[in-house]
Amino acid sequence: MSRTNAGEAALLRSARRKRWKENLAGWFFVSPWMFGFVFLMLGPMLFSLVISFTEWNMVGAPKFLGFDNYIRMFTSDPFYYRALTVTFKYVFLTVPLQVVLAILIAVLLNRAIVGIRFFRAVFYMPSLIQGVTLALIWGWMFNDDFGPINFFLEQAGLPRVHWLTDPDVALYALVIVALWGVGSPMVLYLSALRTISSEYYEAADIDGAGRIRKFFSVTLPLLTPTVLFNIITSLIASFQTIVLAFVMTGGGPAESTYFYSLHVYRSAFTHFKMGYASAMAWVMFVMIVLLTGLILKSSKYWVHYEADGGGR
Repeated sequence: MSRTNAGEAALLRSARRKRWKENLAGWFFVSPWMFGFVFLMLGPMLFSLVISFTEWNMVGAPKFLGFDNYIRMFTSDPFYYRALTVTFKYVFLTVPLQVVLAILIAVLLNRAIVGIRFFRAVFYMPSLIQGVTLALIWGWMFNDDFGPINFFLEQAGLPRVHWLTDPDVALYALVIVALWGVGSPMVLYLSALRTISSEYYEAADIDGAGRIRKFFSVTLPLLTPTVLFNIITSLIASFQTIVLAFVMTGGGPAESTYFYSLHVYRSAFTHFKMGYASAMAWVMFVMIVLLTGLILKSSKYWVHYEADGGGR
């Protein structure tokens, strides 16, 4: 009996050592991510939260102000509400257009025809151009004097458009540039389309449904999980847009493209009001969280999963 107990104890110790080694190996492999998360994301976020309650020019010691930065934001900043309005307008224009355009392109490319891989690559490759490079290319294309877009408009007998110098047009020009990256969500929709069972379409054919009816009754409902994901990611990215306005318009003309993120950047690195900029960044973070929460809350009414028989 004692030998049996000793053997069981030895097996238990061996299993514990094995489990400990497996856990240690797991932590070792995730440690680069953990290091980056703690020191490059969580740490700076907590630091900015503390700084948001102070006045700090990044040189001297921070001066505690309490909630003064947050109060000033909503009461005495002449640019705050302008930046907020421009950003919301941009977000609510860009996100729906990206979703609709990406779905339409994905549906058109979800065909077994000769050369379809070439066209998929053509629509996806522009999304690889991002940041400053994208802004410089489109800044040249939208140029009033020698831009190719105005050149082709003139060749067609149409008047020139002051894409980046007209306050009534500049924001829409940036929306067009944002749609240039529609290839990334298009790939996700295309992947989701390939997973839809043909049985649904066969059943729709038996019921006499046409292409449009099949799209709205079969394709679109089964794409809604991917739509939800793309809406949330596009929403977050659109709220954080800064490069296009910074490079192409500088926030002008007449502050028509003065995004919230650009206001945060200038407050921090032009006026050296790091505390105030941190407060604005946290307000934007809260707005994004609230909007994301509302979208997730509403998803139970319009997101359908194939595994659940088309419903939740």
